[in-house]
Amino acid sequence: MPELSPRRRLLVLAICCMSLLIVSLDVTALNVALPSMQRELHASTAGLQWTIDAYTLVLASLLMLAGSTADRIGRKRIFMAGLIVFTAGSLLCSLAPNLDSLIAFRMIQAVGGSMLNPVAMSIITNTFTAPAERARAIGVWGGVVGISMAAGPLAGGLLVESVGWRSIFWVNLPVGLAALLLTLRYVPESRAPKARRPDPVGQLLVIALFGSLTYAIIEAPNSGAAFVLPFVAVAVAALAGLLWYEPRRTEPLIDLRFFRSVPFSGATVIAISAFAALGGFLFLSTLYLQNVRGYDALHAGLWMLPMAVPTFLCAPLSGRLVGSRGPRLPLLVAGTAITASAVLFAGFEAETSNVTLFVAYLLFGIGFGFVNAPITNTAVSGMPRSQAGVAAAVASTSRQLGQTLGVAVVGAVLASGVGASSYKDVFVSASVPGWWILTGCGVAVLVLGALTSGRWARGTAERTAEQLDDSAEVRQAAGVRA
Repeated sequence: MPELSPRRRLLVLAICCMSLLIVSLDVTALNVALPSMQRELHASTAGLQWTIDAYTLVLASLLMLAGSTADRIGRKRIFMAGLIVFTAGSLLCSLAPNLDSLIAFRMIQAVGGSMLNPVAMSIITNTFTAPAERARAIGVWGGVVGISMAAGPLAGGLLVESVGWRSIFWVNLPVGLAALLLTLRYVPESRAPKARRPDPVGQLLVIALFGSLTYAIIEAPNSGAAFVLPFVAVAVAALAGLLWYEPRRTEPLIDLRFFRSVPFSGATVIAISAFAALGGFLFLSTLYLQNVRGYDALHAGLWMLPMAVPTFLCAPLSGRLVGSRGPRLPLLVAGTAITASAVLFAGFEAETSNVTLFVAYLLFGIGFGFVNAPITNTAVSGMPRSQAGVAAAVASTSRQLGQTLGVAVVGAVLASGVGASSYKDVFVSASVPGWWILTGCGVAVLVLGALTSGRWARGTAERTAEQLDDSAEVRQAAGVRA
């Protein structure tokens, strides 16, 4: 890809951030709409889980395919296709007549979404080649997540109360169209120097693993162990198949050699843990604020601002810290804050006091604001630029898988605790096990952040990069702080 002027690079970054904005807004705004959708569509707790997880599950399953396909046939081409499918899927979601249709249309929307974030990150990685400049760009990228978290609940609440939950999907239409036209005009085409061959067997194994595992978790409270055990067996078999099959391919869907890098492996697990905490946090908070406290969607959105605003403010600060000092400090702050927030709910029933609820939301926002930039930067730093799409897609897949599992596990635990009772009577006590699970996620971020960001860990990243590509450029990139 030809070297672009500084102004053109910033424009490319802005266009890529537009795609992240509509995808992130869709998730955060939809959480606020869950109780309204539950009433109109007569959905159970499991039905609400599927409106979120049908999207994140398809997204997680297809992200690596989208990343490798973009590296092969052109990142701009795949990015534009993603914008078209995502926008069309959003329109279909707004017209869904029932819950089953909504879930199906969310899956179409996710097919488009899978072509956006990892491909956009690959475009950014290939546009901003200087390590410090790339770290700042990724900080801006992370800030957009903060914007969506700040604007999503409030905008979603306002739309739900004034127009209805369907209007949440309408917001994607003008933004998606504008991003499509700007991409066509200003984003240059790029692809990997050496095309990677498709890996259909690996892709099917990924879909079988994610799909069967998520289905087993969500349906376990209602269907029982005997019904879900076959799906657990499928998940285990698919995982074993991936571990056996992928290393034997010359160009696998998942290059398991990436995981020889301790920072990369750590970033993957940290992403799963942090986004599992986010998924569970939003799911529990939304149901509590509206179904227990009785707030309407707008006031529930306002209550989420103490979490959303720190995310917005801390994300660019985290990006600058990663660029200047490496990922350790942001990860330690993130792990500590997420853990403290979850402990306030699990051990001190933060919901029962406005002060503790505010503090817990504030802490979670700080933690999540600091965690995103080090995940992304670690995933792409030191990896060959020719495989930037795949490396970024693994990080994005980890995020979506984490969010999927967070909603599935916490929702299943909540459904088991509530049983036939009303949310209002038992919600706080029934949600305590879920909050302890989120505490464990925060501890994982803290511990792994400390263990995978030291000198020994960076050495494994350098050796991994040398094994993946012997070029001088990659060896130089591997020396960048992961």
